[in-house]
Order: sequence, then C-alpha cells, then structure tokens
Amino acid sequence: MKIRAIITGATGMVGEGVLHECLAHPHVEHVLVINRKPLGIAHPKLKEIIHTNFFDISAIEAQLHNYNACFFCLGVSSVGMAADEYYRLTYDLTMHVAQTLARLNPNMVFCYVSGAGTDSTELGRSRWARVKGKTENHLQQLPFKQTYLFRPAYIHPIRGLKNTKPYFAAFMWLYPILRRFLPQYVSTLQEVGRAMVNVVLKDYNKPVLEVKDINALAKA
Repeated sequence: MKIRAIITGATGMVGEGVLHECLAHPHVEHVLVINRKPLGIAHPKLKEIIHTNFFDISAIEAQLHNYNACFFCLGVSSVGMAADEYYRLTYDLTMHVAQTLARLNPNMVFCYVSGAGTDSTELGRSRWARVKGKTENHLQQLPFKQTYLFRPAYIHPIRGLKNTKPYFAAFMWLYPILRRFLPQYVSTLQEVGRAMVNVVLKDYNKPVLEVKDINALAKA
C-alpha cells in the first residue's frame, strides 16, 4: 500500500515532525501540505498549497482529490484565548476541513491530534478538554474509511527541526527520566509520526490512541 497524505499544521512542531517522518517513509508516496505560510523546504514527494482561510477551502478543492490519509496536526493552545475564539479555531475549523475531505475522499483515513485528558463526555470542568472531546466525537461521525484520535501528552522533539517551541529546551534533559519513570505520558515526535503512518498501513483495534497506543503503533 502506498500512502498519499494531506498534512495540516506542518509549520508547527507536531506537524513538522509528522511531515519529517512521512518524507522519510518508503510507503509514503506523496505528501500535500496546506499552510498559511511557506515551509521553506523542497522534496520530491512534497507539494505545498499556501491558503490563508481554512474556514473556506473551496478554492483549493480541486487539488484535494485522490488522497487516502490526512494527518490533521493544526491546533491552538487555549491559554489566554477567549472561549468563543478557541471553539472557532478548534471545533469549527477542524470540522469544516474534515467535512470537505470526507466528501472528496471517502476512502481516507483521518488522524486528528487531540491531547491527553480530552473529555469525550463533553461535560467536564476543563473548557479545552470539552471542546476537543466534541471535536473528536463529531469527527467519528464523518464518513471516512476510519478516524483515529491521537492523544499525546509530553512529546519529545526531533533535534534539528525548526518549529520546536523554545521552552522545550528546558525539558530536553528530563526526557530519559520521564521515559523511564512515567512512560505512559511520554512519546517522541518520531513515534507520533511513525504511529500515524502505521495506523494507515496496518489499522488499529480502537479509534482513540492514548500514549501507550501511540508508542506501540510506532513499533508495529
């Protein structure tokens, strides 16, 4: 099987890492990234579309056919953000893009990066967890071939990539300790990317992937 993948959020840390793994993987044939600004890289497998309004992607629909995977890594932090804006940029934006892709590519496997602690009941006290939970729940109702919901916790970055947040430098030295004593909360960015590729190639026995599932899939 050859993967033809769409990646969103490739100018962020997680999306850049997933793209890095896709470009290196022999079973990934082609990657389309949709960004608001240029990546600044070139690769034989890579095609880039610059599009600033993710709430209206009708202008680029003709270029979104014939893909069998989407790695949706686009997201924002709720810290310091008004509730309605976080909802708009998390739920509304994600659902608009996903609904379009489900219509154009019903055989697509859709992988959504959510987060550890996401609230599937949509009733908890944490606002971000409720919104992520609603997004996850509604994504599973779309007519994709399969939808997988990735819930990483601490993600250890890949050295050399340019979109790692500066504050990660303060945690780099802690990684071996965290991995040894709290492995249920730790993945590498390489593991997240490999797990996404492997879930398309090999499937998984449940739609919600916690850290232990992500790490196991990376080795599959």
